Amino acid sequence: MRLPRAAWADLAAQTSVVLNQATVEKLRGIGDPTNERDVLEVYHPLAELIGRFATGTAQLGRDTGTFLGLPVAGPPFILGIAGSVAVGKSTVARLVAELLRRSPGHPRVDLVTTDSFLLSNADLAARGLADRKGFPTSYDMAAMLKFVVDVKTGLPEVSAPKYSHIIYDIVPGETQIVEHPDILVLEGLNILQPPRWHGADGDPVLSVSDFLDFSVYVDADEAAIRSWFVERFLALRATAFTDPSSFFRQYAGLDDADAAHLAGQVWDDINGLNLREHIAPTQPRATVILRKGDDHRVESVLIRRV
Repeated sequence: MRLPRAAWADLAAQTSVVLNQATVEKLRGIGDPTNERDVLEVYHPLAELIGRFATGTAQLGRDTGTFLGLPVAGPPFILGIAGSVAVGKSTVARLVAELLRRSPGHPRVDLVTTDSFLLSNADLAARGLADRKGFPTSYDMAAMLKFVVDVKTGLPEVSAPKYSHIIYDIVPGETQIVEHPDILVLEGLNILQPPRWHGADGDPVLSVSDFLDFSVYVDADEAAIRSWFVERFLALRATAFTDPSSFFRQYAGLDDADAAHLAGQVWDDINGLNLREHIAPTQPRATVILRKGDDHRVESVLIRRV
């Protein structure tokens, strides 16, 4: 079912949570134009729909537990947010997480990005994958899957590594602790990858997507996403890249033309290839697809299954 933005926005009347512009500005990514109106018309209805799924899933868990004589508390609800580099999925994840926290009942919501499960730069270099960062093979998939399974099974405390976009690597010795949330928002490029098959018997191997209760894919034309990636690179050149500890400090002094050329090359050789070969093919597996126009704003919402 595809809903144009106007029809989707009509559903916002059912919500009462408010995020002011100052809060929106703190949550949105660099170069992302999302404003209060976008939150009201797009993300309020999305959070309301996800909240209804979460409530229904929790009730099903309690009913099932009672029937089977198991602990009454149901497992945490896991929400996946997927999409390309630079498409705005991090902004979507942060906005939805904040709206859910402020929803009736004030559920406990944690947000974890799959960047936390990237192999370290040293490991990537040793495996010949330094130029494939973000591709499925660049993650410690076993560790990511164990993290999701541990959260889903209700362990009281689960930890994930910490990733820094400043040093462009896993931070040694630092972790993010997740303590039995009501809702876990998991954001990343490859979280909708299907189960893999391997071994002599072709045995299936579980994937993170097997444990998602609801998923959102943020979509746009590749040409638009490439443009946003280049624009973001130019903006970071004057901000994060100037940090003395930044992995990208070497690019802070590039002029506009050289910086735009480099960013375009990175897109063409790495991010665009990853999008076409690995990320975009998972789009049909999402519960909801947010389709953006060239202006970075959501134009329509496609609901794959309800």
